[in-house]
Amino acid sequence: MPDEKKELQARYAHYQTILSEMTLMSDAFMRNVLKVAECAEYVLQVILEKPDLRVVDVVVQKDHKNLQGRSAVLDCVAQDADGNRFDIEVQQDNEGASPKRARFHSGLLDMNTLNPSEDFEKLLESYVIFITQNDILGKGLPIYHIERTIRETGDAFADRSYIVYVTASIQEDTDLGRLMHDFHCKNADEMYSKVLADRVRALKETPKGVDNMCRELEQIYLYGEKRGIEKGRVETHVDSIKNLMTALGWSIEVAMDILKIPKDEWTTYIDYRPISKAMT
Repeated sequence: MPDEKKELQARYAHYQTILSEMTLMSDAFMRNVLKVAECAEYVLQVILEKPDLRVVDVVVQKDHKNLQGRSAVLDCVAQDADGNRFDIEVQQDNEGASPKRARFHSGLLDMNTLNPSEDFEKLLESYVIFITQNDILGKGLPIYHIERTIRETGDAFADRSYIVYVTASIQEDTDLGRLMHDFHCKNADEMYSKVLADRVRALKETPKGVDNMCRELEQIYLYGEKRGIEKGRVETHVDSIKNLMTALGWSIEVAMDILKIPKDEWTTYIDYRPISKAMT
């Protein structure tokens, strides 16, 4: 028991170091910032250029299922005063923000909106917003708006379903560019937005915020351990490393260190294709 307590204390000390380096481009940190309605509201106002948009509800990290039982965990789903829904996702790697994933997320939003007896005409607006580190669509733009059109006429199809890609690495002197700057800030004092800075400060600089974040990081760590019991040793470590790298923004070396993988085995995992792809 004393050894377990020491290990836990060591992990928590490490989590505090990791927390100091986290930005809104880290899934776990972004969710904790945007779970506050005012923060999600500000992000949506800037990205969608709707200064009057008002968020009335935010749900983070919820598992959404389709009719076949296929599911996806949506990072942050907000609802405005008119009932419109917005899925906000942060992605460091290109595969996590593919067009087909955006299509699937859009379908899940609709699937989980109507009650069984409600008419389809009651579907309101839905937005899937991917904030990606790289320019996924490759045209050098800071933002892309995708909606269905009628090919023969060029008219909007008007199904009120929208997909938006934001390129986080492009930080121009615009409201959107300044928001993307804020998404990369480790320190609240460097941020333009007061509402985001106040939330970041609460999570990083108050005992309650730091404790809550450390508890969440511990849950992510324990989840990786639990999955490991069910798989072979190498596959276990591969899944755990990828999970820590994606959710927490850790380097592969930090992930392997916290998982207590012997250093003489590190090369095996650094060269392992699924992990090496996650590192690019």
